Amino acid sequence: MKIHFPKLYRYDRIKEHCYVAFPFAKGEFTEGDRIAVYEDGVEMPVQSKVTARYADGSARYLFVRFLADLPANAKKDLAAEVVKQGAIPGGGRQKAFSALHVSREGGTLQVDGGAGGLRFAVSDGAERIFDYLEDGRKRYEAEQFEGPYLTDGNGACYSLALAEWQVQEEGPLVAVLRCHGICMPVEKGEGLPEELPGFELKLTAYAEKPWVEISYRLINETSAPLHAASLVFALKTDPSAVYDPSLSERHSVDKGDSVGEGSMAAGANPLEGPLYETTGVKFLPQIEQRVQMAGGRTCVGSSNYKTNFSIGEGIAVERVVDAKHLVGEANEHFPEVFYGTFFTDYTDAEGDVCATIYQAQQNYPKAVKADTTGIYVMLVPEGVDRVEMQPGMSREQRFQLHFHSAQETLTEIDNRSLIYQMPDKAWVDSRLFKEAGVMPDIFVDREKINYDVEIGLIAKCDGHGRSYGMLNFGDTPDMNYTKQGRGKGRLVWTNNEYDYPHACALLYARTGERRFLDYMIAAGSHWMDVDVCHYSKDPLLMGGQWEHTRGHCVDGCMVCSHEWVEGLLDYYHFTGDERALETALGIGENVRRLLETPMYQVSGESNARETGWALRTLTALYIETNDAKWVEKADWIIGHFEEWTEEYGGWIAPYTDNTAVRVGFMISVAVGSLMRYYRVFPSEKLKVLILSAVDDLMDNCLMDNGLFYYKELPSLNRLGNNTLLLEAMTIAYELTGDRKYLEAGKATFWSNISNAGGGALGDKSIVEDAVIVKGGPTKNFAQSMVPLSVYYKAMTDAGML
Repeated sequence: MKIHFPKLYRYDRIKEHCYVAFPFAKGEFTEGDRIAVYEDGVEMPVQSKVTARYADGSARYLFVRFLADLPANAKKDLAAEVVKQGAIPGGGRQKAFSALHVSREGGTLQVDGGAGGLRFAVSDGAERIFDYLEDGRKRYEAEQFEGPYLTDGNGACYSLALAEWQVQEEGPLVAVLRCHGICMPVEKGEGLPEELPGFELKLTAYAEKPWVEISYRLINETSAPLHAASLVFALKTDPSAVYDPSLSERHSVDKGDSVGEGSMAAGANPLEGPLYETTGVKFLPQIEQRVQMAGGRTCVGSSNYKTNFSIGEGIAVERVVDAKHLVGEANEHFPEVFYGTFFTDYTDAEGDVCATIYQAQQNYPKAVKADTTGIYVMLVPEGVDRVEMQPGMSREQRFQLHFHSAQETLTEIDNRSLIYQMPDKAWVDSRLFKEAGVMPDIFVDREKINYDVEIGLIAKCDGHGRSYGMLNFGDTPDMNYTKQGRGKGRLVWTNNEYDYPHACALLYARTGERRFLDYMIAAGSHWMDVDVCHYSKDPLLMGGQWEHTRGHCVDGCMVCSHEWVEGLLDYYHFTGDERALETALGIGENVRRLLETPMYQVSGESNARETGWALRTLTALYIETNDAKWVEKADWIIGHFEEWTEEYGGWIAPYTDNTAVRVGFMISVAVGSLMRYYRVFPSEKLKVLILSAVDDLMDNCLMDNGLFYYKELPSLNRLGNNTLLLEAMTIAYELTGDRKYLEAGKATFWSNISNAGGGALGDKSIVEDAVIVKGGPTKNFAQSMVPLSVYYKAMTDAGML
């Protein structure tokens, strides 16, 4: 097996921490087997975990971390193989490295990153993240780490109250620690409120590397909206330094600084201090020679193309990114992959630390500051835009602390900060996914590829709009829903309708293009935080996914037809993040509770997609976990479809008070879900049920022009273009081999491929709490990827394209 790295950076990366996911067919990777990764015949250090298993215990997916030496300005391939239990690996010598270790003594976890790595401790019940941290030059005490501290819109300040630390992942390369806690009011008054905001901390430490990633997820575990007025982390230069998270009035990143590599800001000179401002790295060596370290060198940097540096000799420097700045800044990157970097650094004669906020611009408002008291990471800066979290909403923000020597240059510090924003990401051949059979049949034989179709699929994926903002990035508004008035004058957010992350994961597996993986990660991260209810006293809301609505969840509800899990499971397989699996399981439990409500008890009282999507969700969770509880309701759901057919002659659903109509795309959702269940539990009875539904679509919904109508009412009988019907046609062809089903989909298929759109980013504007980049909603690609791909594959196999 090959692991591919495309060309990326112009500097070598030695022992770079990387990861990739391997899919396996049943029985290929069993208990006692291990994965070996080779670079030029040398076996590299590896850390792996099985993220999904078949019923016999063999692995479906294996998440693999490894070290790689990646060359400057060149691509690189590594090799991998499954080493069966007791077998000798095919490679030669092993790459030497110093392993990471985690140990627990009572309520304290100790992490030792090995030679060149960090050493630190964290404790249960603490009020600060670290007990101490050592980087080989300095020791930082607990009192030097402040926050992240929340201040709400009423001016109430909160400290940290940590619960118990858990080891989520542990191995020779990486340790991931997680801890929940509550935001404890500094002024307690007569007692604690019944409800308080919560949080989750996650620390990721790396073998032989002097950096650690801190993830802070704020959770509104109250019944009222939470105005997060500020949220600030600081690392002070010494324990007695005064904590000062304030910003000056002149803090915008757009200060009239120079643009263009090597030019200087007006009034500045590369040989005069105490403040140096420059764009690009040309003048950095001269500046570094002149800056006096005695009072501490302060620095902030942000980039769009070249990095813009503000460097001070013992004076405060700061940067802010807000909505107005983003609208006024030209940026041509796909922001899910990269926008720029955003960091702060303090260095004295002994060295110190650089803090980089991950995807700061995309998740504005953000600010960073460095002064003689230390560095400040402002995940929400005070007085800059507004962040208001609805009840049950959460949002994770990440930043990296890179501890370095005084001799490490700003060019090197900037380089590592940029790599944190856009790390090297590997991919494996699509052949592995095809042969493993872990995904739908979407892998077209290379000699049968039609590039018009391939271009159309990619254009559909790239053509979605983007939305900047801490609570918005990873989602898009649906302007059709908005214009229809569903948001009561406000934007209606898609909330990952039709499972956009799953569609991106499938396209990534087909192509190996990293941006599709990054699309999945950005959308999945938002989904896990904002689109899921993390706190409610109503069990029908808790853990569920909000239907598309204004404010992401304002006036929202949970219905089975708008709860998905396959993309979250993909997220878990491809990133190893356990929270994605936990979120998917929580959604599944919500669906199970919803199915007990009166709405779902009578056949024909809801549309076909309601229980159809429920069956798809529950089947996916059964495949993932092999837990039979997920399909306990399956026979009941299928029985409802059978009763529905017998009573009404088809899956018609109430629309107006006095009509029941066919809605082709909703019926197709149900057909696709029943087929997913059929592939796991095949039966002739279910096959007949599926085919009867597709034949009913053919008889009643297909128009003379080759398209299917939208809905079966004169007022809605317009030309349909919904791709979901293509999946239904493909399924009927799979079950019968009858080409008439594929013929019926031709007009819909080519209409979609020829109107796929494109990937250029559109106009930007500030709307509510978001900067909106014009484009279509993510649901356009989400609902199209599987139908277009499976139909395309069937057509090429049948020689009909």
